[in-house]
Amino acid sequence: NRAELYGSFDTDVVRVAQPIASLAVEQLSDPFKGKDETSAQARDMQTVRHSEHTLRTALISKNPALVSQYEKLDAGEKRLMDKAFRPDSDLFGPITLHSQSDWITSHPEAPQDFEEFFNDPYRQTPSPQKHSIYIQCIGLLGNTRSISEEYVKWLKGYCEAFFYGLTVKLLEPVPVSATRCSFRINDNTQNLQIHAGVGIFSFARYGSDFYSSHYEGKLKKLQKKSSSDYSVFDNYYVPEVTSVLLLRSCKTLTHEIGHIFGLRHCQWLACLMQGSNHLEEADQRPLDLCPICLRKLQSAIGFHLKDRYKALVRWVDAESTDTPTVSPECSREDPLSLPKPVEAFKEWREWITKCLAVLQK
Repeated sequence: NRAELYGSFDTDVVRVAQPIASLAVEQLSDPFKGKDETSAQARDMQTVRHSEHTLRTALISKNPALVSQYEKLDAGEKRLMDKAFRPDSDLFGPITLHSQSDWITSHPEAPQDFEEFFNDPYRQTPSPQKHSIYIQCIGLLGNTRSISEEYVKWLKGYCEAFFYGLTVKLLEPVPVSATRCSFRINDNTQNLQIHAGVGIFSFARYGSDFYSSHYEGKLKKLQKKSSSDYSVFDNYYVPEVTSVLLLRSCKTLTHEIGHIFGLRHCQWLACLMQGSNHLEEADQRPLDLCPICLRKLQSAIGFHLKDRYKALVRWVDAESTDTPTVSPECSREDPLSLPKPVEAFKEWREWITKCLAVLQK
């Protein structure tokens, strides 16, 4: 894939294998269909629902020191986080499984509560000396380098709001050849694939037609290339910059950096930190954290929830000005104006507004 992005914290990351845990799920019915009309997909839908006691313990802990730490939170912050175990909450809900191929079903793993996160000796905690996140763009996204740079700046701004209080730095973009990663041409899709042992995610596969038979990025003719010949990436097709592409990129970027801070896949509530096996499942994940994962990130970084949510709203509302782009009919250097496409973030912005109302009540 032509454009990849690698996010890292400026300390080493250590992953620890965890034992397998099982999850209780219940069947969901479709309220909009009659019994005979219920589709196979609806019949397969399940919800992962935990008891109020389980969620309370996962959020607050039974450890007296961690309970005391929670009680010292701002009253508004406690009010918001307490909604994690309120059955009538309209802000946080249970995880819905849509198929047997979803992550939780196919990748059973132990859930991580706040106490386990807090006691993890390997998790990364910022310090005055180490408080920066570095983003490295591999290849270009868009018709010109200026579009690619602007897109990554949008991600930088989002990352700074999401991980409020930390510095986010952009490294100079490099070509694929500079990574020295091996690659292959997928025999089935004819798409290029980079093999890497680091946290790289692809913009290309977030294009709306990446998995379709008419995807423009397919190589027109098969080529045998050595592992050191990266010429096949020259002028490679890149997806159109859209609001949905930006939304998906923001999700994946913050999810993966969340792992660097020690947050494992969430199995408590609908949450950004849920794992995903496929694009449909990734799209169904919310854009932000459940209260349990939010407390983990707040503990690691030290932000106030109100400041963080306000920063996220500012990012959505901030318009990009004088941003160059080109239309398909224009040359690669013909600049036009491209505002930041945030249409897909509208529903999420409304959700943040509700959270702020709870915090400021």
